[in-house]
Amino acid sequence: MSKNSKQPLRIEPGAKVRLKDFDPDYHDNPYPDDPKLADTLAKDLKRMAVLQERLWAEHRRSLLIVLQAMDAGGKDGTIKHVMSGLNPQSCRVASFKKPAGMEAERDFLWRIHRVTPAQGEIVIFNRSHYEDVLIARVHKLVPKSVWKGRYEHINNFEKHLVDSGAEILKFFLHVSKDEQRQRFQERLDDPDKHWKLSEADFAERERWNDYQEAFEDALSECSTEWAPWYVIPANRKWFRNYAVAGAIVDKLEGMDPQFPPPQVDVSKLVLR
Repeated sequence: MSKNSKQPLRIEPGAKVRLKDFDPDYHDNPYPDDPKLADTLAKDLKRMAVLQERLWAEHRRSLLIVLQAMDAGGKDGTIKHVMSGLNPQSCRVASFKKPAGMEAERDFLWRIHRVTPAQGEIVIFNRSHYEDVLIARVHKLVPKSVWKGRYEHINNFEKHLVDSGAEILKFFLHVSKDEQRQRFQERLDDPDKHWKLSEADFAERERWNDYQEAFEDALSECSTEWAPWYVIPANRKWFRNYAVAGAIVDKLEGMDPQFPPPQVDVSKLVLR
């Protein structure tokens, strides 16, 4: 893909994804300090909050946002900068670590279904059910026949959520290996970021190519009309935030949630 061409973000159903075709440095504005960008993002965040209130008041539908990335890909930063203006009364984050206890004793979607959004809610998944076709595949935790079969289970699960009133947006935050190295180095150099470091993250970096292949297959197999994947160029944090916020606002605008009618005759209410 030419550096000057418009890079698509949404993965069309049936498309065969090759991440080398997606430039993680891509952005559609050559001036990252352009005040119009900050203004657009600010307006999107304000609009998102307004639409969230309407979604909560309507209390019929919900929105699930899935964030996946390589380590240091920007999941936490996206939550901080894009979702921080939302009302916590109807917005929450669910994070997924290695299954343990009851989670490990049940099917891989059990722990996911428990925390999907209720009516009126927006829920952000920091990692998700896709770990079971990523880590499980790369580390050979289950046979190939098992993780390959999970693509169909995931698509059916997401279709069930949509049929039950949820809308789904899935974002793969795409960073380069060099950018990941730079972010790891920043954590090493800054004592205030040492808490983010783990030996596991550094070990997983050695499996970079395996993870890229796993992500490519997950994006190819599980981008559907009802739950599309977006590949977000994430080397530049400002563009990452701009693109994710814009996609969320577009989705909420399309849902067009409405305030319900009053339950009383407002004209007859008298304050004394």
